[in-house]
Formats: sequence, structure tokens, C-alpha cells
Amino acid sequence: MAITGNPLVMAREIGDGFRSLNPGVLKKYTSTDLKVINTSLQQVLRDARGEVPPAGDAEGTRKKNLRMQRLNQAILLLTNFCRQQRIPL
Repeated sequence: MAITGNPLVMAREIGDGFRSLNPGVLKKYTSTDLKVINTSLQQVLRDARGEVPPAGDAEGTRKKNLRMQRLNQAILLLTNFCRQQRIPL
């Protein structure tokens, strides 16, 4: 199954919590699609690390950390799925 829409938008939705990844969803994608998803997740994570909330903004810091946690979890899940399926990233 090809990726519907822009992979960067999908990665941002994963970071914001509107979409999630699981092995059932990943089975639908080809190895090329999984590589594109991995690249998009890495790029969005890099952008999230670069965000600097204003000093003293606890809520902004919490949101940033939560977004980074979701992205890290999705990358870990994707990496482990590809390792099990013997798909090189």
C-alpha cells in the first residue's frame, strides 16, 4: 500500500498524537514506504528538538517533551518491525 498524502504530515500527526503506528498498520507498507516514513519521522524529531519554548513555560516544555516521546516511540517501533521483517533501513 502506498503512503496516502505527504509523509511529513503523517509524521507530524504522529508527533501530535492524532495518528499512531503499530505492527498491523506497518504491514500494509512496502519496504520503500517504510524507509520514507522513517526518514520523515527522523526529520520531524530533529525539528522538534530545535524548538525552544519560552523560559518559564512549563506547559510548552511538557508539550515539546511529549511530542518527542511519541516520535521516539514510533521510530523505535518502526526500527524493531523492520528488524523482525529483515528490512534494511
